[in-house]
Amino acid sequence: MLNESNYFSIENNKKYMGSTQFKGFMSECESGTLAQIEGRYVRKSTPDMLKGSYVHNHFSNTLDLFKAQNPEIYKADKCSLLKKFEDLGMLVQRIERDSFFMHHLSGEKEVIQTGEIEGVPFKIKIDSLHKDFVCDIKIMADFKYMWKDGLKIHFIEFYGYNYQAAIYQEISRQNNNGVRLSFVIAAATKEKEPNLELFEIPQQQLDFCLDVVKQNAPIYANIKLGLIEPTRCGSCDYCKSTKKLTKIIDYTEVGEL
Repeated sequence: MLNESNYFSIENNKKYMGSTQFKGFMSECESGTLAQIEGRYVRKSTPDMLKGSYVHNHFSNTLDLFKAQNPEIYKADKCSLLKKFEDLGMLVQRIERDSFFMHHLSGEKEVIQTGEIEGVPFKIKIDSLHKDFVCDIKIMADFKYMWKDGLKIHFIEFYGYNYQAAIYQEISRQNNNGVRLSFVIAAATKEKEPNLELFEIPQQQLDFCLDVVKQNAPIYANIKLGLIEPTRCGSCDYCKSTKKLTKIIDYTEVGEL
């Protein structure tokens, strides 16, 4: 039985696919993602990641657990945030001043659900579950478009949140008598003056993303089972940390390392 304490355990990460796993296999590095799933590699937390987690845990009513797991961002009194994290208080206050934003965060919190997509077991944990929609909070640097593969795209597509939305909608549908819920991203920025926005992803795009998930989830499941050899991207921290040199290379014959 999945619960808050074992949701991210190695055993359940191996048993279930999640949206973060899927995005890792698809857009980052298959070898690095597999190593994280199996507990052979732990990605280091950055200040930006900790800031996002702090706000997420604040509105999920799980801040005490976050404090216990991340004491390094607090002063000696274990209550006050270090100076470089003090802006989080202002961000939380800004969010709490917006009643419409807060409404979307007011649903049932941290709801764990499971299901299958193309025979692959999936797990999701919903930030805020309402009767007619699912809401997920995201903390961003800003809302500017980002560059990927020579294209300027929205941060939702850059970070693969559209695929997360498709997975969440499908698994929640399976747990909601076949009723599809819309997926809303409640986004806030870490700018000096925080910006807030509520984004909904069009159903047409969710349908497209779900088709991609259906095509690729069985492949990634077989990688987890050891039936397919994962590819190495060669540039992520995991690949760099496990890189083994076998020859001397001519620097004029290679591109960016």
